[in-house]
Amino acid sequence: MNQNEIKEAVAVYAADTLVKSSMKLGLGSGSTAIIAVRHIGALLKNGKLQNIKAVSTSFQTTIECENLGIPLYTLNSREINGELDLTIDGADEADAENRCIKGGGGALLLEKITAYASNKYAIIIDESKIVQNLGLKFPVPVEVIPEARLTVTLCLEKLGAEVKLREAVRKAGPVITDNGNLLLDILFKKPIDPVNMEAEIKAIPGVVENGFFTGPAKKPLRPVIFIGHGSGRVEQRD
Repeated sequence: MNQNEIKEAVAVYAADTLVKSSMKLGLGSGSTAIIAVRHIGALLKNGKLQNIKAVSTSFQTTIECENLGIPLYTLNSREINGELDLTIDGADEADAENRCIKGGGGALLLEKITAYASNKYAIIIDESKIVQNLGLKFPVPVEVIPEARLTVTLCLEKLGAEVKLREAVRKAGPVITDNGNLLLDILFKKPIDPVNMEAEIKAIPGVVENGFFTGPAKKPLRPVIFIGHGSGRVEQRD
């Protein structure tokens, strides 16, 4: 199976396994998560799912849900009341302890808010996303207030990170997030403790959020992970 077929297999499997009628459902962003969104839309259309109340994590997902007729709410809606039954999302990297890097698509802030609001959290990835150490190959995004770009950059460099401002494609200048902020992409030259690094980056004034998704274990940010393999097998790792 090629990568697109693997993504299709794992997204459909996870949605069929976890999503039930009448759920309050968080819907993630990115190429694999959007496949799950489309499958859920098809299940609603043919009546196999009913009464789904969805919360989107990005403009990308919101537009997809509108096109598919998936009912959308916010976490502040009375029908949602700040709590979700399940969120399904993708990831850019995952390690052996189910800690992840997310936000390659720039939606890390709402993705993390939605994850913390969920009673169950599921990540869907293909096998290429499994790594031994986070942050050495795929950049960790850090969303920052525009006025804090340089001060945050200096702080991140002191933590051992190589820092690059994310530049837009087909638009002059930097990427602007859904929340009107900038993204700094950081890489590390040697293994770091992702739990401590998530906390240290979050403590820098001007940082809105970062792409380490590490815990705490008592909350659903240590997700169940569905891993698609080239053989067609989908592995579920709790």
